[in-house]
Amino acid sequence: MIVENKFAKESFTIMNELVLPNDTNTLNNLMGGRLLHWMDIAAAISAQKHCNRIVVTASVDNVSFRNPIKLGDVITIEAKVTRAFNTSMEVRLEVWAENIPTGERKKSNEAYYTFVAINQSDETLKVPEAVPESEEELELYAGALRRRQLRLVLGGKMQAKDATELKALFLKV
Repeated sequence: MIVENKFAKESFTIMNELVLPNDTNTLNNLMGGRLLHWMDIAAAISAQKHCNRIVVTASVDNVSFRNPIKLGDVITIEAKVTRAFNTSMEVRLEVWAENIPTGERKKSNEAYYTFVAINQSDETLKVPEAVPESEEELELYAGALRRRQLRLVLGGKMQAKDATELKALFLKV
């Protein structure tokens, strides 16, 4: 089940999935690849709702696996656009696993995905600005520029010397 709430030109997506036997490994834990697939879908929906365009996955940042997700758990994936750049958008994801009979709910994963808006000819398109409203949104918005610069440096698309936001974290001016 997917629910979208559009506010301030952003889209917040909640996606639920039930972990079934075909989704698990021999330890009855959710396979990481299956989770990444579901996360990609939830993030893409948020990005598409934000810009009303077709989007493609440009990058997936460090996905951490904190707690295993077990067979029979219900997972909730929360995805939200944190910042839009010229043609790309950063989407933050949080994954929660819940054992319905016991009511135990644990945060399992979090990650940042980047999407680029394109047209039918695979040409990039401008995307609308994401306007932060809450304190948390402002923090995520500010951090998105640093995360973007790190992605670009690691991807060889920006020289480290040009990553001014990253340098500011380490250098006193």
